[in-house]
Amino acid sequence: MTSSSPAGPGSRPTLTNEAGAPVTDNQNSQSAGPGGPLLLQDQHLTQKLAHFNREEIPERIVHAVGIAAGGTFEVTHDVSGLTRAHFLGEVGRRTEVFARFSTVAGSRGAADSVRDPRGFAIKFYTEDGNYDLVGNNTPIFFIRDPLKFPDFIHTQKADPRTNRQEPDNVWDFFSLSPELTHQFTWLNGDRGRPTSVRHMDGFGSHTYSWVNASDDGHWVKYHWKTNQGIDSVTDDAAADAAGGADPTMHLQDLRQAIEAGDPPSWTLKVQVMPFADAQDYRFNPFDLTKVWPHADYPLSEVGVMTLDRFPENFFAEAEQSAFDPANFVPGIGPSPDKMLQGRLFAYADAHRYRLTGNSHQLPVNAAKAGAVHTYQRNGVMAGGDNGGRSKNYEPNSFDGPVETGVPPHPPMPTDGPSGHYEPHLHLEDDDFVQAGNLYRLMGSDEQERLVNRIAGGLAQVSKDDIIARSVAHFSAADAEYGARVQAKVAELRG
Repeated sequence: MTSSSPAGPGSRPTLTNEAGAPVTDNQNSQSAGPGGPLLLQDQHLTQKLAHFNREEIPERIVHAVGIAAGGTFEVTHDVSGLTRAHFLGEVGRRTEVFARFSTVAGSRGAADSVRDPRGFAIKFYTEDGNYDLVGNNTPIFFIRDPLKFPDFIHTQKADPRTNRQEPDNVWDFFSLSPELTHQFTWLNGDRGRPTSVRHMDGFGSHTYSWVNASDDGHWVKYHWKTNQGIDSVTDDAAADAAGGADPTMHLQDLRQAIEAGDPPSWTLKVQVMPFADAQDYRFNPFDLTKVWPHADYPLSEVGVMTLDRFPENFFAEAEQSAFDPANFVPGIGPSPDKMLQGRLFAYADAHRYRLTGNSHQLPVNAAKAGAVHTYQRNGVMAGGDNGGRSKNYEPNSFDGPVETGVPPHPPMPTDGPSGHYEPHLHLEDDDFVQAGNLYRLMGSDEQERLVNRIAGGLAQVSKDDIIARSVAHFSAADAEYGARVQAKVAELRG
């Protein structure tokens, strides 16, 4: 039903079919007599069933369980000396945003409160087009090369035979991929299970480039600091019970906070590294399994995001929202981060599969503050007037849109011929040093919970060599860490 439908009985609108024609009867199908077979001519019946068959779009391979809200981002500190991005150009400037939070491994219907990394994706509707900042609630990730991403996700998904996540698969891949040690330590720490999405930080995770009006550039990392305070669930059994009672408990928490007039907010801060520092920095600044210690590059405030609008329709916005890390605006660009480079292709390709090549025309994804002028036409779900009578080729002599000739971000330097290369190691660039640092930062109670969680999963593994390799990784991070995991596994296995 739509508000423009003709008036029906009383003041209610008249039910129509998809073409706008009034529906005579929505309770009984047309049939050949009271007890006869149904008639194919009943367009309302066939239209209704056909639409029902197509109501679900393909599920996201990852990040299927999502929570979303809209709001605004306001600049609070002058960063115009670092980037010429217009929406960051002056203190007080406000930009409409749309945010989606999500778990990684679960399929739709899974509890949104489980221990899992959370997607933390923000769409800025800027005057220069949409800028999508796609990250997680962790400053790092499991792997550094996108070639390994499908294999990693397959270990987190259901096993082909048992149709459930198998500890053998999770820990076998881990034991053969030491770069996962840092993220496994982070994920199994207390912050790996936030009380709600309002009570967790977010991160751009990847390294990005900022360039100012003078074409001076810096590498940056984004940090979204929750203004509600960090709060995490440490009793997994209690959290599992709550998630089983209401698998949408995090979604409902966000909705209820917004509707109660208590909208959550996050302060955006950045770490800034001059281009010249990257080559000789002690860690590879483009390795997604690493952080930049704050002592080296402290946080600088940029602005505040407030989410004060809960979607009126979950499917229209949370489910159909599509974030593409390749959506940059002038003044912001990519880096040589390999995982980011892979995602610049993979995200948009996933949206083309799920939502068609015209997913950018859906209201939640469409540019709002800036005009869109392209030569793209046709395709499934083409909306609007499809370009009307305007020419759909370029160059042309009919006043069609033309390029600016101004690069949105500086050229990215390359350092050699094409080929398959092992990661370029910087001074302290192994797979264990930061995992060990993180373990030693934890208090004794959190360390005990971390060891118990890891050992609880590892003790279920069927092969001793997988367990031995996994324990060796934790030992390489910190000798005590590995010894405690080994002892706990032995205790659990009897």
